[in-house]
Amino acid sequence: MTDTLPIRPVTPADFDAWLPLWDGYNAFYGRTGATALPRAITDLTWNRFFDGYEPMHALVAERDGQLVGLVHYLFHRSTTLVGPTCYLQDLFTLASERGKGVGRALIEAVYARAKASGSSRVYWITQETNTTAMRLYDDVASRPGFVVYRKEL
Repeated sequence: MTDTLPIRPVTPADFDAWLPLWDGYNAFYGRTGATALPRAITDLTWNRFFDGYEPMHALVAERDGQLVGLVHYLFHRSTTLVGPTCYLQDLFTLASERGKGVGRALIEAVYARAKASGSSRVYWITQETNTTAMRLYDDVASRPGFVVYRKEL
């Protein structure tokens, strides 16, 4: 079903169609209402996608002229690899598109771009309660067994 699903980089003209997907992604992780991201962060994130000095990128999936999914990824250095490492930071599809191959197509598009950029690894994290997405992730990647720690500063 995804063989005709265009996956492409965002353009500046996509902002109004990208924003509801971004808001949906943030709402899924509890960033809504009083805990919503400040608009300044959304604007900065959007602008980074078009700044040639930033290693941050965005792709969208489009069906029948409507954006139905997004993926954001970035490249960074590693102490254990020569080439860049690709971190898939955000992945979101409309609820109506889940189970139709959109997420898989977006992940595969990141794989292709990472490989073309000289990266030998793509990785991401998800909440352990995100079991629906993890069924897809378990099919397209492996779990290396690492645990994430963080401290807000």
